[in-house]
Amino acid sequence: MDIGTYSFSEFKNLAAAFHSYPAPGLLLGGYMVERARRELPDGILFEAIVETPKCLPDAVQLLTPCSIGNGWMKIVNYGRYALALYDKYEGTGFRVFVDSDKIRKWPELSGWFYKLKPKKEQDSDRLLREIEAAGDTICGIETIRVARKFLGKLPSSRISDCPICGEAFPVNDGSVCRGCQEKAIYDTRDDDRARESPSLRSMPVAAAVGKTALHDMTQIVPGKMKGAAFKAGQVISAGDVCRLQQMGKNNVFVEDAAGVGSEWVHENDAAREFARRMAGRNVEFGEADEGKVVFTAKIDGLLTLDRDKLKAFNLVPGVMCASRHGDAMVEQAKPIAGCRAIPLYLSRADFSKAQHVLGTEPIFNVVPFRKAKVGIIVTGTEVFTGLIEDKFIPVVRAKVEKLGCTVVGGEIQPDDRKRIADSAERMIADGADIIITTAGLSVDPDDVTRAALHDVGMSDALYGMPALPGAMSLVGKIGSVDIIGVPACAIFFKATGFDLILPRVVAGLPITRNDLADYAEGGFCLGCKSCTFPKCPFGK
Repeated sequence: MDIGTYSFSEFKNLAAAFHSYPAPGLLLGGYMVERARRELPDGILFEAIVETPKCLPDAVQLLTPCSIGNGWMKIVNYGRYALALYDKYEGTGFRVFVDSDKIRKWPELSGWFYKLKPKKEQDSDRLLREIEAAGDTICGIETIRVARKFLGKLPSSRISDCPICGEAFPVNDGSVCRGCQEKAIYDTRDDDRARESPSLRSMPVAAAVGKTALHDMTQIVPGKMKGAAFKAGQVISAGDVCRLQQMGKNNVFVEDAAGVGSEWVHENDAAREFARRMAGRNVEFGEADEGKVVFTAKIDGLLTLDRDKLKAFNLVPGVMCASRHGDAMVEQAKPIAGCRAIPLYLSRADFSKAQHVLGTEPIFNVVPFRKAKVGIIVTGTEVFTGLIEDKFIPVVRAKVEKLGCTVVGGEIQPDDRKRIADSAERMIADGADIIITTAGLSVDPDDVTRAALHDVGMSDALYGMPALPGAMSLVGKIGSVDIIGVPACAIFFKATGFDLILPRVVAGLPITRNDLADYAEGGFCLGCKSCTFPKCPFGK
């Protein structure tokens, strides 16, 4: 069976010249490409998606204009021996794959395909004969429409120099290049090596009397204190010798008139500069101490942080920064993060890299909570008729008032779509900034809360989040009014997905599907008998 305009023998020679040998996968791929190509209308511009990086991409590049280089072929590695050719503008086309039932009719071919015996035991001549004889009869084909995100070329990214390795990279990859994000395939840079340091003047403490200490020296008394007992710039006296020795300091670094040179940055100077760049809105920091700076919140609010930048900073050798979890409620004057330069002197090169990563935008901000007006709608015929006592309004009221909000209305409505919609409209008219509905979000036929909110014009609705309890939580908007739908589980559990969403909404921060997806790790509540939320892992 021919492969397009080539005989099998001709294509085998072509494959050998291109691939270095006539790989069975490439020969089989030739039939697969031509099977898809025959289905395409004449004269259209088409592109290709290949679902394995092995051999099949070469068949596409040999038989079509599509290649990795021109961007007309994309490899999406699903590990399946399949490909698709499709209209590059419309996305309609055909997917060809190896049919598991059909290939089993060919013993040598199926043995090779399923790796049933080692290569040295395969009968290569018979394998090639079976590929030629089988041709595209072992293929399945289906009509497909390619997802829009795969159509056309990806937009070109601006190119910048990586602040860590110095090589050019697309800025869409992050603050630093993929190689420096620990994705490199070469072991050419060893960041764990002992890094160079300036030549420092060291001497026994007894000989250091009258000299000036070059660095802070820490004293630790278990259970009582940990802090700098001696500060950089402090003159060591005779009375200090015994104390230093008790601290385990038998030798100390002292100032040298020659200095250390401009290619080094002292730990405190580095930490102060990093802190200046990291601290944003409503965040302050103290003096550098032992190369460390601590950040505190100026107000009560919600801590937000740039996670990508925080990680990129910590990839720079010789520096570190650790913080509380983002989207955490923080209190005024309480610590939220700390950063430091790790060595006593940081090389100017690493200092510059860290500065470049930090840029001009801060990592940490504390967003104040709005003094929002909140309306609460409890849904459920059993509550409306008095069959069970409502406990939702007091629970929700307590949580929103803790954040400084005011409840401007609380209504109980039956499982009636119109009445729930009317209730939401009244609260909007009364000036509510946030409407919180409870229950009616499950899959029962009586659960009409979500539909009622859509009737009032809810948009940007996100239903469901990876949190247990609270999987059926809802967020959305009706005009400028925020909507939070709380599932019925919130009446039983002290902490649910509602508690994770509420602070963000009160702080006026938008919530995307990606934001909700981030709750997956840590979104499983342990259901402890004594709940300590938010001082627990839930939502972290």
